Amino acid sequence: MLFSCLVDADFLDTEAFMDGKKAAQRGTWPALATLKTRFQEHMAALTRSAADTPVNRLRNQILQQCRDKAGQDPGFFSLTVPTGGGKTLSGMAFALEHAIAHGKRRIIHIIPYTSIIEQTAGIFRGIFGEAVIEHHSSLDPEHETERSRLAAENWDAPVIVTTSVQFFESLFAARTSRCRKLHNIVDAVVVLDEAQLLPPEFLQPILNALNLLVAHYGVTVVLSTATQPALESRTNSFGKTVLRGLDHMREIIDDPDALYAKLERVHVRLPEDFHAGVSWERIAAEIAQHDSVLAIVNTRRQARELHALLPKGTIHLSALMCGQHRSDVIAGIKEKLRRDEPVRVVSTQLVEAGVDLDFPVVYRALSGLDSIAQAAGRCNREGRLDRGEVVVFVPPEPAPPGVMRRAADKTVSTLAGKPGNPLSRENFGQFFRLFYDDTCLDKQGIGRLLEPNSELELQFRTAAKHFRIIDDSGQAILVRYYPIKDKETGELDRTIDSFLGKLKNEGPSRRLMRKLQRYSVNISDWHFQRLRDDVQIEEIQPGIWAQMAGTTIYDPVLGLALETDVPAAADLVI
Repeated sequence: MLFSCLVDADFLDTEAFMDGKKAAQRGTWPALATLKTRFQEHMAALTRSAADTPVNRLRNQILQQCRDKAGQDPGFFSLTVPTGGGKTLSGMAFALEHAIAHGKRRIIHIIPYTSIIEQTAGIFRGIFGEAVIEHHSSLDPEHETERSRLAAENWDAPVIVTTSVQFFESLFAARTSRCRKLHNIVDAVVVLDEAQLLPPEFLQPILNALNLLVAHYGVTVVLSTATQPALESRTNSFGKTVLRGLDHMREIIDDPDALYAKLERVHVRLPEDFHAGVSWERIAAEIAQHDSVLAIVNTRRQARELHALLPKGTIHLSALMCGQHRSDVIAGIKEKLRRDEPVRVVSTQLVEAGVDLDFPVVYRALSGLDSIAQAAGRCNREGRLDRGEVVVFVPPEPAPPGVMRRAADKTVSTLAGKPGNPLSRENFGQFFRLFYDDTCLDKQGIGRLLEPNSELELQFRTAAKHFRIIDDSGQAILVRYYPIKDKETGELDRTIDSFLGKLKNEGPSRRLMRKLQRYSVNISDWHFQRLRDDVQIEEIQPGIWAQMAGTTIYDPVLGLALETDVPAAADLVI
């Protein structure tokens, strides 16, 4: 923290001396008390315009409980609310009231995926205006001003919306540009949205950092989710500590079990045999019987296979589609649902966290219990039906090896032969305990690297190098996605061509690359080499690869066409 203070002071001092005009743009920010007034006005207007439904009445109760508990002493809090219960705004209500009551300086809202951060930041920006700063890799340049860009450098703003990657990698970073913001985490209220998605293989160093922030730097941490992970400290049967967790958590909701019972809007149908896979043809036949249905599978290949078996007009969503394409498709789905038009969707798990969709029927391939619960949150979300239907099925092949397969296995261990509601809080606790006990929670040995040796030396740079939440192997490809510009004529919007032409002729700029990131798809090194050998992509600038003009490798429905899966390691042995 002292290093961060020094670095940021040095940057600001140099800026004031070298570029006074730029320094003047930083200015001052509205006080949290002013933001509270705006928030109260917004919530009052929202309440007046909302229909008087059982779900909305419960949302108001949740909001009031958050306000009531905000006066408690700083520390760790959990906000356990079923999906669709209004956690985002209720969590902000708690954070604002708590920050004002205890003299905190700002609110930092952390979101697991860039795919949903714009939605949350948009909600907050609609309430607080320019006092909200987004800081993530996929920020739309249209939402960025010079002042917001400067504030993102050191988080000197009252409301920060960022990703878990940006937040935690900054805590372990060794570069001055990333460290300069750290001192502004002091005396903040940190809201961890969808806390169950904290990366398991970095969980121990993350929990160590959170404990440190709360114990020594005046930070209050709120874990907000429908599926609270089991993060309390635990020992094994030999008395050895297997998790140094968060041991003084206080729940904001008075009676979460009663709340879950009131907000139980779906019936979950489990497979009769968790070990018997069902063919895609049979699953597709079942799905095709429903006019409006969402099916969520575990991999991009599974999404394509199932999509190919469903009637024409079925919508596909996966990470083989660029960000702009996914945003356009999700907006189209929401519009169809709003108009009560039939819509079938096959998606990977990218729709599970924070994407506000509401289907009468949801199918979910066997996966972690938290993922099944998130899928259920896209079913009967507004309580328009007496009960929505969630069908859990066993796909023809198991989940991919690693975290996803372990999670599916622990779901089976938790649910097999057990009566009652599969999505009970008791089951979530058991699932996470089983999962964490079978996972290396500090795979890169970060804790060991940050322990002082006999000469009191710490390996900061090595730890920073190894603390990478997202595997940055593989290659990003800029694709030529052409959305329909005019539905009547079928004219396509070829904006991406002008962006790529500008990049080729003028070189990269910060603003242009931010725009182009919306047209980027990440692929494996193996697929990259195949596309390169087939002359489907070109190096448009050093290290920047793009789909060649005139090629057809980007499909308007499925995204990037990768015909072959990466071969298994055993298949590569001659």
